[in-house]
Amino acid sequence: MRFISESTSADGTTERDFVHDGVPGVLWTPAGTPSGLVLSAHGGGQHKRAPGITARAERCAAAGLAVVTLDAPGHGDRPRTTDDDRFATAIRSRITSGRDAGALVAEYNALQAARAIPEWRSVLDALPATGESVGFWGVSMGAAIGIPLVAAEPRIRAAVFGLIGATEPLTAAAATITASVRFLLQWDDQLIARDAGLALFDAFATRQKSLHANPGGHGEVPEHELAGAVTFLAG
Repeated sequence: MRFISESTSADGTTERDFVHDGVPGVLWTPAGTPSGLVLSAHGGGQHKRAPGITARAERCAAAGLAVVTLDAPGHGDRPRTTDDDRFATAIRSRITSGRDAGALVAEYNALQAARAIPEWRSVLDALPATGESVGFWGVSMGAAIGIPLVAAEPRIRAAVFGLIGATEPLTAAAATITASVRFLLQWDDQLIARDAGLALFDAFATRQKSLHANPGGHGEVPEHELAGAVTFLAG
């Protein structure tokens, strides 16, 4: 892991950009010794420093947690493949024309997970000490990557997922997860069918799971749920 820049804010939070095996990322650490680490995955079309991802990191750092985020394959500072371009064009076309893009999104998410999971596990191996507990926070495409990652990675003890629906690969992975899960569902999500979100929540094997449903569309998770997610991961 090669750190390439560092800055510290007025509250003592340190941000360090790094590259690990060609994957760019950011590590946020709070003032003092971190109580734990959160792996924070961004959604489709975003990047490691998207406003919502940066705000999430700042919230977690204020609670004493370190946070690491990576550019997903084909996102941010990473090159796009022919598949990335093909899926992006097809998904955008379907949404613009009012057609259902769910099957295409699920197919692309599965491709992203296969590419990203080994990267996340390698970064977790390489990080400096950041406390005893490891959590995960990712919604939408971030959850599509995170669910199979958490299923494969026993070091992750708690996870915030959401804005994602059941597919065969995701329900199979969810059925093996015993980590604590907090699941966010937007009742009026225009991209994820409500029944699909409920079915995925039901598939998680863990008994330590909670469903948090709120009115509003795909990107309208309310403030209190974001604050609650930090408390959950810090607990």
